[in-house]
Amino acid sequence: MTISKTEKMIAEKDGAIGWITFNNPARRNAVSMAMWEALSDIVHDYGRDDSIRVIVLKGAGDKAFVSGADISEFEEKRSSPETTRIYNQASGKATTDLQHTGKPTIAMIRGFCIGGGVSVALSCDMRIAAQSAKFGVPAAKLGLGYEAEGVRKLVDVVGPSFAKEIFYTARQFTAQEAVTMGLVNRMLPDGELEAYVRDYAASIAANAPLTVASIKTIVNELLRDESARDMALCDQVVERCFNSVDYVEGRTAFMEKRKPVFKGR
Repeated sequence: MTISKTEKMIAEKDGAIGWITFNNPARRNAVSMAMWEALSDIVHDYGRDDSIRVIVLKGAGDKAFVSGADISEFEEKRSSPETTRIYNQASGKATTDLQHTGKPTIAMIRGFCIGGGVSVALSCDMRIAAQSAKFGVPAAKLGLGYEAEGVRKLVDVVGPSFAKEIFYTARQFTAQEAVTMGLVNRMLPDGELEAYVRDYAASIAANAPLTVASIKTIVNELLRDESARDMALCDQVVERCFNSVDYVEGRTAFMEKRKPVFKGR
């Protein structure tokens, strides 16, 4: 089955890792409407595939992760309130689907991560960047409004003061600055980034999938307003871990001094 409806989004399954590549290098991987829609399709496919345990997102080439929205479409796709609403629905659905997939997600960031690229990266669980990466949200230079949910994602990760600095200045930040703000989990020399991410993803994939998924569920619930949290769901995912075959395997492997082989059940 072809997952992506456009050649500008590439889905590749490599063992337990599902790769998603933004493939528009001529425009520094700027995202079109079709690419947003394809991102949702790929994420849903990986979410249903039990063999995929980690999802990694990257940009084609070494110039950019995602440099924002494809402005060549703006006249057609974002020139009126109605077309802008439809576009925003597509991009919002894609990032929401990414944020709420049950699989752990990693943004592997080379080059520019700007505007919508920051939104994609924030929708991932972790962000690992090359030393030369650049980050920014230029909304204030374009006169754009930014919806509250998008602002909240940034505040949840970097805190209110850094979020204001990013939006107020609309400037580009270095990878080291991004690490300082907490926007990036790890920074690597450019030539070491992909090997590090592959090893990192493989180490996560080797862990108990139900435990990893339970932590993602619980963290997402704790980030909600207290009145909206589903604590019963949190209890359920913890109980599922303790009732799983993997819990038996984990204990047995520990006693036998070997690496566990988890099945996700």
